Amino acid sequence: MHSIKQALLFLMILAQQPCFAHTDSLPSASRLDIPARPFPQHTPYLGGAILPSHLSRGAMDDSVRSFYQRWKQHYILPGCSEGEKYVWFEGTKGSNICVSEGQGYGMMIVALMAGFDSSAQETYDNLYRFYKSHPSTTSPDLMAWMQTKYCRSIDGGTATDGDMDIAYSLLLADAQWGRHTNIPYRQRALEMIAAIHREEINPVTFIVMEANGERPSSRDYYDMRSSDFMPDHIRAFRQATGDSTWDSVLNNNYQVFHYLQDTYSPEAGLVPDFIKHIRLRTGQGFAGAPPPTPRGDGTDTNDAQEEDMSALPAQPNYLESKYDGAYNFNACRVPWRIAADYLTSGDKRAGDFLARVNPWIKTTTKGNPDNISAGYSLAGEDLPHRYYEALCFICPFAVAAMASPDNQDWLNKLWDYINGFKLKDFDYYDNTIKMIDLIILSGNYWAPAAG
Repeated sequence: MHSIKQALLFLMILAQQPCFAHTDSLPSASRLDIPARPFPQHTPYLGGAILPSHLSRGAMDDSVRSFYQRWKQHYILPGCSEGEKYVWFEGTKGSNICVSEGQGYGMMIVALMAGFDSSAQETYDNLYRFYKSHPSTTSPDLMAWMQTKYCRSIDGGTATDGDMDIAYSLLLADAQWGRHTNIPYRQRALEMIAAIHREEINPVTFIVMEANGERPSSRDYYDMRSSDFMPDHIRAFRQATGDSTWDSVLNNNYQVFHYLQDTYSPEAGLVPDFIKHIRLRTGQGFAGAPPPTPRGDGTDTNDAQEEDMSALPAQPNYLESKYDGAYNFNACRVPWRIAADYLTSGDKRAGDFLARVNPWIKTTTKGNPDNISAGYSLAGEDLPHRYYEALCFICPFAVAAMASPDNQDWLNKLWDYINGFKLKDFDYYDNTIKMIDLIILSGNYWAPAAG
């Protein structure tokens, strides 16, 4: 009898201790997958946000579960080393298999689907190890942006969006499994956030830069990719670190986006893929790009010189395509990113941004999701020969529609339209954005709490 009491006492003491040592290389199978926030969460969104209203929460959850099973089976593949997995960069030419953007998407998705997916933590840790095995040349905490089929990075440059999503996923992982882990998720998140701040945030304007390679002498030092602005991530980084400079990042990027809407897209409320020559007025004068070059007639090339800020849509073929200054395959993600912030923070700036986009897209499509084109000019005109379905455009418009009850019928149609497509109908980019956005649309997206 005495020995039984001793054994019970020992078990009670053991249960109060940390489950496993923080060693990144230990096998995931050595501890339990016990998420603190299992799917479905049915998160109370803020700002008067709405969900699809024509079907039950359970039916929406089932749609997410079903698509997740197919998505995970198809896109999460074993890496070249034991205990590593990557998100397959499907549909590309050559031997490239993974990009940091996709790795970040996958790590967020798996963390949010924990509870339904009983192996989510093991999968997450395998994705994490692949990220850590492919660092940039400038920091062990940032990920090289692309890998080949031999799991070799093609260069040591980064993509800011991939790094920001991975860092955010580490905060999600800490919220899910922080007490049951052999990877110190929160510490790794803080290290990564510090590296992002140091290498991918402009120290003069606090604008999110395109990658880690920009220097004051670079031609794109005061430029940005619009889809790299992820306000809910920036808000989470501020909460996790206590660093108030993230407030400047949030505020200044919102200022740029509203300026672009007002100046270049007053009817549609769109922003371009790439933004150049960002310049903001501060208490000490202007910060950012140098003043515009004078024309021969003595006037400036940019009439906004005396305003509080200036920024320009990129010229054709600035970096990727002739539509770099249009609402194209990068900017298509912006409504989702801004809406994610609105749903989790209720920020009026996000709501105001979406209030410009939603009426336009409903009007230009005549309320029919099948009329959404794969790209628009900033004036809201269809790009030439883009009359085909692209979920990377459609799904973010659906998330944006959640911002107001005025969009209820439109949101219901979008939910049905999106779920009518099968995985085989699209490749990695469309299907992975659909996967993330289904989680949001079903009311199951949430922000990690401050530590």
